[in-house]
Amino acid sequence: MELVLDRVTKQYGSKLACDRISMRLQKGVYGLLGPNGAGKTTLMRMMCGVLAPSSGIIRFNTIDVSHEDYRDALGYLPQDFGYYPEFSALDFLLYMAALKGLPKAKAREKAWELLEQVSLAQAAKQKIKTFSGGMKQRLGIAQSLLNDPRLLILDEPTAGLDPKERVRFRNLISRLGTERIVLLSTHIVSDVEHIAGTILVMKEGRLIHQGTRDEIIRTIDHKVWECVLPHSEADTLCQHYPVINLRQEGTGEILLRLVADEKPTEEARRAEATLEDVYLYYFREVREQ
Repeated sequence: MELVLDRVTKQYGSKLACDRISMRLQKGVYGLLGPNGAGKTTLMRMMCGVLAPSSGIIRFNTIDVSHEDYRDALGYLPQDFGYYPEFSALDFLLYMAALKGLPKAKAREKAWELLEQVSLAQAAKQKIKTFSGGMKQRLGIAQSLLNDPRLLILDEPTAGLDPKERVRFRNLISRLGTERIVLLSTHIVSDVEHIAGTILVMKEGRLIHQGTRDEIIRTIDHKVWECVLPHSEADTLCQHYPVINLRQEGTGEILLRLVADEKPTEEARRAEATLEDVYLYYFREVREQ
């Protein structure tokens, strides 16, 4: 089982939304990390066949993204998941199953199985308009699994969820990744840090890093610093360096954690890097939308 992207590019006029992206994904969970506007959604829409690449190849095993058999292997949860508010969760899944061509008896069996899997069985007859954001997202996951996809693509699946729902969602995704390729995009570092075996870092339409959490963190070894300073000196550093954390100490001074290529001040001491530090280091000049 393998998803291959070979020099995939998407261009709108003079703007490169995705620039010659190549990767090979096998069974497991992959996290596509980057700020809003990095090109994550464009890339995923090409991987789902919603957008055609300007150039390059996308294929699952030997099947090209444009082929009908590719869609049979695909499950997709877009960033803006559409639903019918007056439908119950069960009716919605049965409707989606009909659109996907599942026989009626199998559709009902599969719908109940998935409602159990995403912890919505007790809410099966409840109207979707009464659901919380987390319940809607779990229903979105259920509809994406109706056809038992071997490739599951999730665009910002935890956006807007509270911490408890986010943990529940991450645990669900982790289980799904044992049987298929799962790719999820996010700008929330903790979502990929805890469940993705491989992290793909995307900036300005390009894939700038790919590797395990530890491999990605090693790219900024010796660039994370901590120092305790008076307010005035701390304010000066905040104007010149990306600050990861700022905390008022009991002494009245400020504890700063920041990223910098060189030692920012004599008082600074190196600190162990985290994935959040990596994010801030690489995206400090990217304006969030």
